[in-house]
Amino acid sequence: MAARVMYLHSSAGAYGADLQLLAMVRGVDHGGMNPVIVLPERGTLARPLEQTGAEVIVRPLAILRRGLMNPRGLASIAGRMVADRQALTVIAQERAVGLAHLNTSVIVSPPHGVPRVTHVREIYEGVRGFGPWRKRIEGSAEIVCVSDAVQTQFDRGVVVHDGLARTPEPVARAQAREELRLPPEGFVVALLGRISAWKGQDVLARALEHAPGVTAIVAGDSWPGEESAEEELRALAAPLGERFRLLGFRDDVDVVLGAADAVAVPSTRPDPFPNSALEAAFAGLPVVAAAHGGLPEIVRDGHTGLLVPPGDARALAAALQSLTSDPARTRAMGEEARASASGRFGPERMCAQIAAIHGRVMR
Repeated sequence: MAARVMYLHSSAGAYGADLQLLAMVRGVDHGGMNPVIVLPERGTLARPLEQTGAEVIVRPLAILRRGLMNPRGLASIAGRMVADRQALTVIAQERAVGLAHLNTSVIVSPPHGVPRVTHVREIYEGVRGFGPWRKRIEGSAEIVCVSDAVQTQFDRGVVVHDGLARTPEPVARAQAREELRLPPEGFVVALLGRISAWKGQDVLARALEHAPGVTAIVAGDSWPGEESAEEELRALAAPLGERFRLLGFRDDVDVVLGAADAVAVPSTRPDPFPNSALEAAFAGLPVVAAAHGGLPEIVRDGHTGLLVPPGDARALAAALQSLTSDPARTRAMGEEARASASGRFGPERMCAQIAAIHGRVMR
């Protein structure tokens, strides 16, 4: 009897890892067996997953956030971990599951007796207590890492770069700016993704103090329970007025990209492999990014974008100013970014690699 794949995921939104899960469910060859997907809530992700024919099960899942990666933190979710493992084991047995694919390494309780593939989308640099958790991850049948920067944390692991499942549709600049109530002229930089203390929205706000000709638009909301990050950002950016716009979550990212001349990814912690940089490249926009984590694997400095020291607002401002002063160079970088991304980060390559990994584990 053929076996099914069970995917476990820690959220149900429309951000990077969520969309990568959807791309895998759509594009990986599952041998004619519809996969089983376990989510902690329906969110905006469950319906498009179900439209692929997959079975979606919604139940609470214990998630190992950074602050819990210590004995006390693990003890605080121990009961949830036991309940998860028991429930997921029953689900796996009832559905003839032959492989559990953890779409993030923070899933702590995969089903018992089923080989697991752990998809690591995190960099744990500076996290106390990671050593024991690394050993647990290395107990997986296969470790999939989204970048070389992620893989260096482990003694083994296969690097599979994310692929962008949906290429942004072009939106005319004038139309996009009118829709977002932006001036028709002037340089606009976009920042896409969750508002978080380490995603660098504050660095961009400080950079604009030294880049008077630049307007920033930030598309994304905060994590539940971390709303204070957005409040602090609003206070920091208040003196900039309309030059720093918080748009909230947008499901029309094409419009945001259409209004922009460049995309910033100024993460202050190493970003494993941010999908926002891929979206920018496929939209033909140069990326101005922090030079750490997986970003140098996406951005070729001086060719498809610019790399700056992490957390350096003045360097970010200088990079943005260099783009504003040379529109022809900016456009050329964007076109080179599009060509590079199309050849390296399509979904077909990613899905073929994941299917091969599943095949090895389930053989």
